[in-house]
Amino acid sequence: MPDATNRATTAPPAPAGRLWFELFNEIGIINQLSRTLFEGAQGDGLTQPQFSVLNHLVRLGDGKAPLDIARAFQTPKASMTNTLAGLEARKLIETRPHPTDGRSKLVHLTDAGRARREAAVAALLPEIARLAAALDLAEIERLLPGLVSLRRVLDENRR
Repeated sequence: MPDATNRATTAPPAPAGRLWFELFNEIGIINQLSRTLFEGAQGDGLTQPQFSVLNHLVRLGDGKAPLDIARAFQTPKASMTNTLAGLEARKLIETRPHPTDGRSKLVHLTDAGRARREAAVAALLPEIARLAAALDLAEIERLLPGLVSLRRVLDENRR
């Protein structure tokens, strides 16, 4: 006879659990739709993960170790290495030796990388304008604080 503690419950989740699931489900769908929208607006195949790294380095400063960038995005180092290699091949970043640790390198934006990040944002503006016509700015202002709060809670509770 199987141990009861090892069996999955067949009872439906509590109402709060359902709400959390619906919230994350909607966020996942929004993520997929916004990624497709973003990548479609880019003329040269810049991917969302590549843009995210450029944006991260612009916002927080460059000179970061690849492992630190991978941790910030909660992605495996191998995945981040692939993303960084694509950016470096396009000359949007460069890796330089770490000044105090000869075993590691640091990622720096190039001028072309900074310019490409700005061009990516500019390329998205027509799409944003199209969406703005369908969703009132007051609704965005109402939604944003809750999303910021959720992001902070999730960030503080990383595993």
